[in-house]
Amino acid sequence: MNTGVRGRVADFRDQYWERGEPGRDTPTPLAELLYRLWLVGLLLKLLGSSWDVAWHFKWLRDELAPPHLLNTAGTIIVVALTLFHTFTGYGVDRLALRLMQWGTGVFLIALPIDLINHRINGLDITSWSGSHAMLYLGTAIMLAGAIRGWLRHYPKGRAGTFGLAALWAFFLENTWFPNQHQEYGVVSLAAWDAGRPEAEPILLQFAADQIGRPVDRSAVLSFALPIADWVYPLWGLVSTGVVLVLARRTIGRPWSATLVAGGYVAYRCLVWPVLMGIGFPTSAMPLFLLLVGVCVDLAHTSALPRVAAAVLGAAAVTGIGYGGIWVQQQWLAAPPILYPSAWVTFALLTALWLGVDQWARRRAPALA
Repeated sequence: MNTGVRGRVADFRDQYWERGEPGRDTPTPLAELLYRLWLVGLLLKLLGSSWDVAWHFKWLRDELAPPHLLNTAGTIIVVALTLFHTFTGYGVDRLALRLMQWGTGVFLIALPIDLINHRINGLDITSWSGSHAMLYLGTAIMLAGAIRGWLRHYPKGRAGTFGLAALWAFFLENTWFPNQHQEYGVVSLAAWDAGRPEAEPILLQFAADQIGRPVDRSAVLSFALPIADWVYPLWGLVSTGVVLVLARRTIGRPWSATLVAGGYVAYRCLVWPVLMGIGFPTSAMPLFLLLVGVCVDLAHTSALPRVAAAVLGAAAVTGIGYGGIWVQQQWLAAPPILYPSAWVTFALLTALWLGVDQWARRRAPALA
């Protein structure tokens, strides 16, 4: 047996680097290694993207900025894992592999499109652009593949449960990510109003020049909060509700949704002082998501019929979500929202929740 890093890599290559079809038997140590590397790659992508949002509210865009390089390191790991799964067939069934391949492909295609978009449209700080949506979509698809692969190949037990919850927390972060524009924007605007702008003058001037204005409050408002007020609660609560329902079904443990939502909120709370400590802007925190997770878990522990549980669960998520945002607006910080949009949020979440129930009964009886 070889020693040292190069020797161990050679041993790994000799033992596992062979052509195979997806679904082949995978040794437990190899499955554990592959999916732990998935967690490492996704963590690097998460750290890079979190830093990137704060970076865009302080400095002009730079393709070689440290957050982009950190995100790229995570992407390289994910791409390498997808190539390994593709060549060897280890650690995946056919569907998991296709999801990983399609997700990685969409993400890699979106990267040059995003670069071109920035070249043409300039700053494009909003998280809601088409090229950014492709990045989120690619990440969501590859995460779906990693979750399916984890469910079928990672050993059962406490470590497997927490790892699966971590993957769902990554999925939740990916769906919530565009809402961070409003969370940073509301704090950025408050800092301007208080006479201590967090963005560098070069960024403020650039943003003002893009809309043909001097650097004033209107320019800062256009830069910080260009998104309609109904988007933050509707997108955030509907997408989060669906993700947490799916997480609860796949993890299958009491308080699974609370664990996933709490993990994401805890991460945001941990990264907040770190970003502040290194001189970057901070954001409003979606603390209310923890209660959203509790609502989803309570809906699944009730003895109500499925339709009633979905309707009452969606109503609870909507009420707690909008109420939590209002409380944070009064006492901490939260983006402005359009409260009448709660009716649309409730209707959409109810329909999608019932859709998950239908899928669970037809496609995955074990999750029903």
